[in-house]
Amino acid sequence: MGKVLSHMTMSLDGFIAQPDDNPAELFDWYGAGDVPVHSANEDVVFNVDAASATMLRELTEGVGAMISGRRLFDMTDGWGDNHPVGAPVVVVTHQPPADAERWPRTTFVDGVEAAVTKAREIAGDQDVTIASPTIIQQALDLGLLDEVCVSLVPVLFGEGIRHFGTPAHGHLMLEDPVVVEGNRAVHLRYPVRR
Repeated sequence: MGKVLSHMTMSLDGFIAQPDDNPAELFDWYGAGDVPVHSANEDVVFNVDAASATMLRELTEGVGAMISGRRLFDMTDGWGDNHPVGAPVVVVTHQPPADAERWPRTTFVDGVEAAVTKAREIAGDQDVTIASPTIIQQALDLGLLDEVCVSLVPVLFGEGIRHFGTPAHGHLMLEDPVVVEGNRAVHLRYPVRR
């Protein structure tokens, strides 16, 4: 069985987007190098440095399912049913869209625990990745996340949408990070301490 992990790009002061949902400079590292990393979506190619390319491939090539919140899913129009990671998407929502059949590779479920269960079923022996900050926080609170991955970029937003909220059960300890220094990002992988 694979791991359940998260991956978000975050400003140095802890934000994953501006107040208007615009990620602004956060994704500059996806074009800060000359090593192409092809995604499952032929229209999306990331040109990163060699260290970031290795890390990005490690995080994406073993993904068998991705979990998203409904807000992110709606903002991206379901990635056209072809998320760049290439895996089926499980969306946490109380109300699936009326035209859910538009996204045959997407499953809509009510609740984070149900989403992780469904994503693990879909992924089989591969990893499950979570790509929505609220869903990540809930998975952490439920003890369902194995690893927190953050690409930390050198920008201060001062305000916006925070990556992490207040843990439901007090401090949550993580193991020492694996650190990869890239162009325009430092990539951190923290196993969750059990």
